Amino acid sequence: MLDLAKRKTIDLLIEQFWKQGYLTISRRFGTYLPEPAKVGNFVVDIIAKHKKNYAIGITLTGDDFKDSQILEKIIYLATRQTKFSGKMVLLYIGVYTMYYKNAKVLVESIEPGIRKNIRLVQISERSSIQIRKSGDRRNALFS
Repeated sequence: MLDLAKRKTIDLLIEQFWKQGYLTISRRFGTYLPEPAKVGNFVVDIIAKHKKNYAIGITLTGDDFKDSQILEKIIYLATRQTKFSGKMVLLYIGVYTMYYKNAKVLVESIEPGIRKNIRLVQISERSSIQIRKSGDRRNALFS
């Protein structure tokens, strides 16, 4: 059950990456993409690329805020650079709306030089799609 919830949060964060124009290179709990390698000693959820810029994505849940190493993990991941060009790799942190304030306080406690490399993303479940009744065709483009 925990894997399904984590997979759902990763899917929602990937949607945010797509909105920013990123291409997913690897992801956790994926079917067709490989699992991302550990970055240092830390597990990441997503590795993505946009043109020549890379990004790392992690998702945080309520249990993650109780972890004593979460601040160390965020700082470490936010200071990563690409191997050859030395470009900074952006860190996207996806959190549900209910944990957004906790994450914001955590990120604001980091020094400004590192903080500029972190993007805090609020993720939420999409509302159900409303299906139009088949008899209601007055606004249909095609028949």
